[in-house]
Amino acid sequence: MIIRDATMRDLPRIVEIYNAAVPGRSATADTEPISVASRIAWVREHDPDRHPLWVAERDGRVEGWLSFQPFYGRPAYHATAELSLYVSPARQREGIGRALLARAVETAPALGLATLLGFIFGHNDASLSLFGRFAFHRWGLLPRVAEIDGIERDVVILGRRIGD
Repeated sequence: MIIRDATMRDLPRIVEIYNAAVPGRSATADTEPISVASRIAWVREHDPDRHPLWVAERDGRVEGWLSFQPFYGRPAYHATAELSLYVSPARQREGIGRALLARAVETAPALGLATLLGFIFGHNDASLSLFGRFAFHRWGLLPRVAEIDGIERDVVILGRRIGD
C-alpha cells in the first residue's frame, strides 16, 4: 500500500469513496451524495506541509483517504487539527484505515500539530474503535446534534495529544 498526497486527479475517487458512506448513515452528516465540483476548493485548501490530504493506494487504485482540517478557524488553534478518514466499502477491515491513522499520528509533530481530533457519530462503533486503538480518548459528547432520517444522533469528540 502507498500513502501519498492527494492530487486533483484523485478527487473523483475521493468523492466516490465519500459518497459510498452516505447511505450507511453512520460516517457523514451528508444525507445526499456530493459532487466533485463541490470539493474542488476543499482539495485546494489542503497544504501538504500543514494540513495534508492523503490517499491510500492499493494495486494502483485509491482505496481510502484522510484529511487534516484546521480546527475552528482561529489562530490560537494552529496546533490542532480535525481528522476525517474514509475507506472504500470493498476494502474496509483490511488495514487501510489503520495505516492512514497511524501515519497521521506519526506525522503530526512534523506538521506542527500537538492535538488531533475526530468528530464521530456515537453509533459508528467501527470508527470509535479504530480511533480508540490509536489512544484517542473521549473528550466530549454533543448529544442528539444531528438528525438523520428522523433519528437524532450523538457526535462523540475524540482527541489525542501528540507527544504527551
